Amino acid sequence: MHIDTLLNSVKQQVKSNINDITLSVTSNWEQGRTLYGGISASLVYQAMREAVNSEKIMRSLSTNFIGPIEANKEFSINIEVLREGKNVIQVVGRLIQDNKVALMSQASFGTARESKILIPNQLQHSMEYPLKPNGMPNIPKITPKFIRNFELARTKGGWPFTGKKESDLHGWMRFKEPPSDFGDAHLIALIDIWPPTVLQMLRWPAMASTMSWNVEFIHPHQKFSGSDWFAYQAQTRQAADGYAHTEANIWDKQGSLVAISRQVVTVFA
Repeated sequence: MHIDTLLNSVKQQVKSNINDITLSVTSNWEQGRTLYGGISASLVYQAMREAVNSEKIMRSLSTNFIGPIEANKEFSINIEVLREGKNVIQVVGRLIQDNKVALMSQASFGTARESKILIPNQLQHSMEYPLKPNGMPNIPKITPKFIRNFELARTKGGWPFTGKKESDLHGWMRFKEPPSDFGDAHLIALIDIWPPTVLQMLRWPAMASTMSWNVEFIHPHQKFSGSDWFAYQAQTRQAADGYAHTEANIWDKQGSLVAISRQVVTVFA
């Protein structure tokens, strides 16, 4: 099942009743015993997006992964507008399966307005644009199924459980089958594909999962093509007591910073 099929289903259902959105996602989006977090968050985001005036664009998205979401099993998405002002609207989206909230996101949308403050981004990367992918090896029962929907080109760091000494992870990413009209929901689904930075330091497989995830979108940004590669550089800010705090920057193919991603990851090793 392609991501566009899922996102289009959300868009169509919102037109009928924003409080009656039901979906099921096929197993090609599985990550262990749950759905890939990026696809779940992007679907909830898309429902929130449809509830907001198009003049207001997403500035930040905070997502908590509360429980597993089963593939091939129906779930619902509920949207609640917390407050809408002249410039900013705050929206909460909940993904519910078996009458339990499995994921909750809060998004902040805001209009662009005139300001005396203008500080351009100075952060750049020096990675060469990839000629071809060099993705994660397909190891049965280790490599998650969802990764087959994407292409990766790693430039620094290692894949999980390779016993590396470092914890930074750099590279490029894109969809294997390009979306027809690349939007913010696609970017959300794309950013989360990289494994937690600290897993490369382990020598043997261990459980890990994202507990919370915050993404800030940098505007204005150019329109993206579905076949574009995006640059990704993640670092571990701190890790101890079974939790790791990571931060990543994402650039488009022109070298413009388009998103900042922060995660709290639980590691059972």
